[in-house]
Amino acid sequence: MCDQHPDRPAVARVQGETDSFGSEMNDLCEECLKADREYARSPEARTGKCDWCKQAATVLADTRDYEEGMHGPVYRVCGVCRKRRDEEDRAELDQYDNDYEPFDDGFDD
Repeated sequence: MCDQHPDRPAVARVQGETDSFGSEMNDLCEECLKADREYARSPEARTGKCDWCKQAATVLADTRDYEEGMHGPVYRVCGVCRKRRDEEDRAELDQYDNDYEPFDDGFDD
């Protein structure tokens, strides 16, 4: 049955937030499923204040902080912050690549 309308049969089960404890599953009737899909495509679902820089943004996306792992909270983050984070992480990974000599197991020709 639908989570919002107990008198209506559910036509879909939609996965909500997922973390290390499991996932949230929402049972939706036809009306609720349509409303859920419309909201997901709406500008309202992607606008608001970035959780990291606290600036207003028109394109927010759900993002986790890599350092907090998969058990950390889900943040709504703007594209500028995601890009900056990705560039910083890429620079750190590149630094690790430059710190190590190639592995030689002694079995090469």
